[in-house]
Amino acid sequence: MPLDELSSHAQDYLKVIWDLREWDGAAVQPSDLARRAHVKLSTVSGAVNRLVTGGFATHNPYGAIELTPKGERYALAMVRRHRLLETFLVQSLGYGWDEVHAEADSLEHAASDLMIDRIDSLLGHPDTDPHGDPIPHADGTLPESSSIPLTDAPDESHIRIDRVSDEDPHLLRFLEKQGVGIGSQALVGVRSPFAGMTTIHPLPRSPQAMDHAASVTVAPSEDQEHPPVAASVSVSDSAARLIRVSVLGHGE
Repeated sequence: MPLDELSSHAQDYLKVIWDLREWDGAAVQPSDLARRAHVKLSTVSGAVNRLVTGGFATHNPYGAIELTPKGERYALAMVRRHRLLETFLVQSLGYGWDEVHAEADSLEHAASDLMIDRIDSLLGHPDTDPHGDPIPHADGTLPESSSIPLTDAPDESHIRIDRVSDEDPHLLRFLEKQGVGIGSQALVGVRSPFAGMTTIHPLPRSPQAMDHAASVTVAPSEDQEHPPVAASVSVSDSAARLIRVSVLGHGE
């Protein structure tokens, strides 16, 4: 069955199941899916049953939802569509990285495989989208990524921002206003027990950081090419889990 013959709801659920597993690294429960899709649990139960009947997923009562190889293949195709469309909107149409998620959600159901392949070619086959997320290749393989949640980065470590989830536009706008984006480097502050916060101290932009940011097609905002970098940026642990980083070094 071609991807286009799946209902838009089935396409959405496959993509969300895959995305939840990618970001959380844990088994996906129906309640997780309902929370992300902003629907009732009963609605999710019906949708999951249809995915199981179609051979896209498995689900035992009170257990986790697992994608079958067939479901994995279709989910990756949807993720590829979404991330290529986000990249196209930023790189070719001048959207901000906080504006593209909802637009791509709408467009991905109307775009054909041929259009997605043409966009991929036009963009030069990018490996990552504007948020640093790896873009699946046409054959379903993914570029390698070894980034970790910011919450797991040790105190006083030297980090580079590799990915920021596109699910929260408020977080994206906040980081942009602080001059922090993909490729930014920073030092992690010393955390206070039970504070539930992570503070980073951004470092001046280096040529290497600028090259890294350019490689993931992050466009500057219209009003200023490079917002001033804040001396320190604090985010809640829930927000820090939406930021993936590479540890480049450790404090003494």
